[in-house]
Amino acid sequence: MKPSEEEALALHRKYGSDERIVEHCRTVAMLTKILADEFARRGESFDSDGAIAAALLHDIGRSRVQTPRHGLEGSEMLEREGVDEAIAEMVRRHVGAGLSPEEAKKLGLPDYDYVPRTREQMAVCFSDKMVDGTRVRPLAEEVKRFERKGHDVGRLLGLRDRLGGELGEDPEALILRKIKGTSHGARDS
Repeated sequence: MKPSEEEALALHRKYGSDERIVEHCRTVAMLTKILADEFARRGESFDSDGAIAAALLHDIGRSRVQTPRHGLEGSEMLEREGVDEAIAEMVRRHVGAGLSPEEAKKLGLPDYDYVPRTREQMAVCFSDKMVDGTRVRPLAEEVKRFERKGHDVGRLLGLRDRLGGELGEDPEALILRKIKGTSHGARDS
């Protein structure tokens, strides 16, 4: 099943997601839709419905845990609900800029490659990195956060570059241009 927006919000309610998480997911979905629309405009294949559903649900696992494990928890919740495996996989791979099997093991996660690989996985992961709460912000702010936390900045920038290569344009510039002048660009979390 590919959940509609209403079905995704119902899943958040079922699992008791905090309203701040739901609004964050809705903002990430808005950015994912911008990327999906650009792929469509260029005539490129992209599962828009699946990616937007994954963006709406990417942090549902935070109703259970507030650690990097939330991606795995969320994907398992969605699998139990009968959500398409591709959507669950996007949720599983959105944490950080992706996690290598070695990084996952250090975090107590199953030995698995959590790095986003498909266009849709990259779009959801990248969109999430552009949003703090509900505020869309420059990627440089996320880079600084990655540096403070000792995360892999190279992987984050590589995600931007790989997605940009697929898209034919810098995804950050596209997103910021599309939301310029909207309330989403100025909302606080």
